[in-house]
Amino acid sequence: MATPRRRAEMFVPADGDPRVLGPATGDERTLLVDFLSVQRATLELKCTGLDTDLSQRSVTPSTLSLLGLLRHLADVERRWFRRVLAGHDAPPLFSSPAAPDADFSGAVPDPEVVAEAWAAWRAEIAFAEAFVAGAPHLGVDGHDSWRGRVSLRWVLIHMIEEYARHNGHADLLRERIDGSIGM
Repeated sequence: MATPRRRAEMFVPADGDPRVLGPATGDERTLLVDFLSVQRATLELKCTGLDTDLSQRSVTPSTLSLLGLLRHLADVERRWFRRVLAGHDAPPLFSSPAAPDADFSGAVPDPEVVAEAWAAWRAEIAFAEAFVAGAPHLGVDGHDSWRGRVSLRWVLIHMIEEYARHNGHADLLRERIDGSIGM
Protein backbone atom coordinates (compact mmCIF):
# COMPACT_ATOMS: atom_id res chain seq x y z
CA MET A 1 0.00 0.00 0.00
CA ALA A 2 1.36 3.42 -0.96
CA THR A 3 1.95 6.04 1.70
CA PRO A 4 -0.58 8.88 1.40
CA ARG A 5 0.82 12.21 0.17
CA ARG A 6 -0.23 15.76 0.92
CA ARG A 7 -0.88 17.98 -2.06
CA ALA A 8 1.49 20.55 -0.60
CA GLU A 9 4.48 18.20 -0.83
CA MET A 10 6.93 18.60 -3.66
CA PHE A 11 6.07 16.96 -6.99
CA VAL A 12 9.30 14.97 -6.81
CA PRO A 13 11.66 14.30 -3.89
CA ALA A 14 13.96 17.23 -3.11
CA ASP A 15 17.07 15.37 -4.29
CA GLY A 16 15.43 14.84 -7.71
CA ASP A 17 13.83 18.25 -8.14
CA PRO A 18 15.35 20.16 -11.06
CA ARG A 19 14.05 23.46 -9.71
CA VAL A 20 16.76 25.28 -7.89
CA LEU A 21 15.40 27.78 -5.44
CA GLY A 22 17.41 30.96 -5.69
CA PRO A 23 17.91 33.79 -3.29
CA ALA A 24 15.17 35.26 -1.13
CA THR A 25 16.96 38.60 -1.03
CA GLY A 26 18.78 40.57 -3.67
CA ASP A 27 18.28 43.06 -6.42
CA GLU A 28 15.07 43.24 -8.41
CA ARG A 29 16.41 41.68 -11.63
CA THR A 30 17.89 38.69 -9.80
CA LEU A 31 14.64 37.99 -7.94
CA LEU A 32 12.39 38.42 -10.99
CA VAL A 33 14.58 36.22 -13.19
CA ASP A 34 14.74 33.54 -10.49
CA PHE A 35 10.97 33.53 -9.91
CA LEU A 36 10.37 33.19 -13.66
CA SER A 37 12.97 30.43 -13.93
CA VAL A 38 11.27 28.43 -11.17
CA GLN A 39 7.86 28.85 -12.83
CA ARG A 40 9.25 27.65 -16.17
CA ALA A 41 10.90 24.68 -14.48
CA THR A 42 7.63 23.83 -12.74
CA LEU A 43 5.79 23.60 -16.06
CA GLU A 44 8.56 21.44 -17.50
CA LEU A 45 8.46 19.18 -14.46
CA LYS A 46 4.68 18.77 -14.70
CA CYS A 47 5.09 17.71 -18.35
CA THR A 48 8.05 15.38 -17.83
CA GLY A 49 7.65 11.72 -18.75
CA LEU A 50 4.36 11.96 -20.63
CA ASP A 51 5.28 12.12 -24.36
CA THR A 52 2.04 12.01 -26.39
CA ASP A 53 -0.02 11.82 -23.17
CA LEU A 54 0.74 15.55 -22.96
CA SER A 55 -2.10 16.01 -25.46
CA GLN A 56 -4.77 14.55 -23.18
CA ARG A 57 -7.62 16.96 -22.52
CA SER A 58 -8.22 15.57 -19.08
CA VAL A 59 -10.41 18.18 -17.39
CA THR A 60 -13.65 18.18 -19.36
CA PRO A 61 -15.18 20.15 -20.91
CA SER A 62 -11.99 22.20 -21.22
CA THR A 63 -9.80 21.84 -24.31
CA LEU A 64 -6.68 22.55 -22.23
CA SER A 65 -3.87 20.02 -22.31
CA LEU A 66 -0.31 20.09 -21.05
CA LEU A 67 0.89 20.07 -24.66
CA GLY A 68 -1.45 22.97 -25.44
CA LEU A 69 -0.03 24.88 -22.48
CA LEU A 70 3.51 24.23 -23.70
CA ARG A 71 2.63 25.49 -27.20
CA HIS A 72 0.74 28.46 -25.77
CA LEU A 73 3.61 29.48 -23.52
CA ALA A 74 6.11 29.19 -26.38
CA ASP A 75 3.97 31.73 -28.25
CA VAL A 76 3.65 33.93 -25.15
CA GLU A 77 7.44 33.94 -24.62
CA ARG A 78 7.89 34.75 -28.31
CA ARG A 79 5.41 37.59 -28.23
CA TRP A 80 6.80 39.46 -25.24
CA PHE A 81 10.52 38.95 -25.68
CA ARG A 82 11.03 38.67 -29.45
CA ARG A 83 8.23 40.81 -30.85
CA VAL A 84 7.53 43.40 -28.20
CA LEU A 85 10.86 43.95 -26.47
CA ALA A 86 13.34 43.01 -29.21
CA GLY A 87 11.16 44.37 -32.02
CA HIS A 88 11.54 41.31 -34.27
CA ASP A 89 9.05 40.29 -36.92
CA ALA A 90 8.14 37.06 -35.16
CA PRO A 91 4.59 35.85 -35.69
CA PRO A 92 3.18 33.24 -33.32
CA LEU A 93 4.31 29.69 -33.99
CA PHE A 94 1.13 27.87 -33.03
CA SER A 95 -1.78 30.29 -33.41
CA SER A 96 -2.90 32.91 -35.89
CA PRO A 97 -5.71 35.42 -36.37
CA ALA A 98 -7.54 32.79 -38.45
CA ALA A 99 -6.95 30.08 -35.81
CA PRO A 100 -6.49 31.90 -32.49
CA ASP A 101 -6.75 28.70 -30.40
CA ALA A 102 -4.55 26.52 -32.61
CA ASP A 103 -1.96 26.40 -29.84
CA PHE A 104 -4.49 24.26 -27.95
CA SER A 105 -6.52 22.67 -30.76
CA GLY A 106 -3.35 21.64 -32.61
CA ALA A 107 -1.98 19.84 -29.54
CA VAL A 108 -2.50 16.34 -30.89
CA PRO A 109 -0.96 13.02 -29.77
CA ASP A 110 1.80 12.95 -32.38
CA PRO A 111 5.47 12.56 -31.38
CA GLU A 112 6.50 15.17 -33.97
CA VAL A 113 4.02 17.70 -32.58
CA VAL A 114 5.34 17.05 -29.07
CA ALA A 115 8.98 17.40 -30.19
CA GLU A 116 8.18 20.60 -32.09
CA ALA A 117 6.50 22.11 -29.03
CA TRP A 118 9.42 21.29 -26.72
CA ALA A 119 11.95 22.65 -29.24
CA ALA A 120 10.00 25.87 -29.76
CA TRP A 121 9.43 26.42 -26.05
CA ARG A 122 13.11 25.88 -25.25
CA ALA A 123 14.23 28.14 -28.11
CA GLU A 124 11.95 30.95 -26.96
CA ILE A 125 13.18 30.64 -23.37
CA ALA A 126 16.79 30.71 -24.56
CA PHE A 127 16.08 33.89 -26.53
CA ALA A 128 14.29 35.47 -23.56
CA GLU A 129 17.09 34.60 -21.14
CA ALA A 130 19.72 36.05 -23.50
CA PHE A 131 17.63 39.18 -24.00
CA VAL A 132 17.21 39.72 -20.26
CA ALA A 133 20.88 39.06 -19.57
CA GLY A 134 21.89 41.61 -22.20
CA ALA A 135 19.40 44.31 -21.22
CA PRO A 136 21.12 47.23 -19.51
CA HIS A 137 18.23 47.75 -17.08
CA LEU A 138 14.65 46.73 -16.35
CA GLY A 139 13.31 49.94 -17.86
CA VAL A 140 14.12 48.76 -21.40
CA ASP A 141 10.82 48.94 -23.21
CA GLY A 142 8.94 48.02 -26.33
CA HIS A 143 5.56 48.61 -27.87
CA ASP A 144 2.68 46.15 -27.68
CA SER A 145 -0.54 46.52 -29.65
CA TRP A 146 -2.55 45.50 -26.57
CA ARG A 147 -0.78 47.30 -23.72
CA GLY A 148 1.09 50.11 -25.48
CA ARG A 149 4.58 50.77 -24.05
CA VAL A 150 5.76 48.04 -21.70
CA SER A 151 9.01 47.70 -19.80
CA LEU A 152 11.14 44.62 -19.34
CA ARG A 153 10.19 44.82 -15.65
CA TRP A 154 6.48 44.62 -16.54
CA VAL A 155 7.08 41.74 -18.97
CA LEU A 156 8.97 39.72 -16.34
CA ILE A 157 6.19 40.26 -13.81
CA HIS A 158 3.56 39.37 -16.40
CA MET A 159 5.44 36.21 -17.40
CA ILE A 160 5.64 35.09 -13.76
CA GLU A 161 1.89 35.69 -13.52
CA GLU A 162 1.24 33.83 -16.79
CA TYR A 163 3.23 30.77 -15.77
CA ALA A 164 1.81 30.71 -12.23
CA ARG A 165 -1.72 30.74 -13.61
CA HIS A 166 -1.02 27.99 -16.12
CA ASN A 167 0.96 25.92 -13.62
CA GLY A 168 -2.28 25.69 -11.63
CA HIS A 169 -3.91 24.27 -14.75
CA ALA A 170 -0.94 21.92 -15.18
CA ASP A 171 -1.46 20.62 -11.63
CA LEU A 172 -5.02 19.59 -12.44
CA LEU A 173 -4.22 18.20 -15.87
CA ARG A 174 -1.33 16.09 -14.63
CA GLU A 175 -3.32 14.72 -11.71
CA ARG A 176 -6.09 13.60 -14.07
CA ILE A 177 -3.61 11.95 -16.43
CA ASP A 178 -1.68 9.81 -13.95
CA GLY A 179 -2.59 10.85 -10.41
CA SER A 180 0.65 12.78 -9.80
CA ILE A 181 0.27 15.58 -7.27
CA GLY A 182 2.51 18.06 -5.52
CA MET A 183 4.08 21.44 -6.00
